[in-house]
Amino acid sequence: MSQQINLFNPIFMKQKKYFSVVTMLQALGLIVAGSAVFYAYAAYQVNQLAQQSAATTKRYALEQNRLARYLSEYSPQKATQQLEQEMRKLEAQAAAQQGIIATLKSGAMGNTTGYSGYLRAFARQVVPGLWLSGFDIEGDGTQISLHGGVLKPSLVPAYIQRLNREKIMHGKSFAALQMQQPKGKDGKVAGRYVEFTLHSSETGGAPK
Repeated sequence: MSQQINLFNPIFMKQKKYFSVVTMLQALGLIVAGSAVFYAYAAYQVNQLAQQSAATTKRYALEQNRLARYLSEYSPQKATQQLEQEMRKLEAQAAAQQGIIATLKSGAMGNTTGYSGYLRAFARQVVPGLWLSGFDIEGDGTQISLHGGVLKPSLVPAYIQRLNREKIMHGKSFAALQMQQPKGKDGKVAGRYVEFTLHSSETGGAPK
């Protein structure tokens, strides 16, 4: 006795899947949107490349013009002439500088070392009760004027003697001394000190 068993079941068959119209429309929309974005980006890139190409072309033309001007301005013959003119100019400047140096060394221009030595001398010789309010030095020190104040007039000669010990004051002496009491705008005495002014003259000898 035999019996047939049917093992076929339709549910085990591979079912075909079909996209709906809505799904297909959504997919088509995505494709269109992506294509639009890609086209816009490609157009932007093309525009940028076009601008860069135009700028490069313009720069190339400028460089070509520059090269042409350089070749016309700096030809070998013209370069030689310019070098000769520059050499003559430098030689004239060197000669002028040598003349200035020679003049300074000869002493014809007077003082070429400055007045720092006088300032140091005035700063070293300090007398209590006497002070300087100003000074004038002409040329190489041939004429010196000192202005200041003093509590006691007798301090001025002592100050002069101390200044004469300074090396830079050798050969100079103070030939004139003016002293007066300071006065205010009303003409009355305005202080308990005396103003003095010293004027020097060149003696050419040793200090006294």
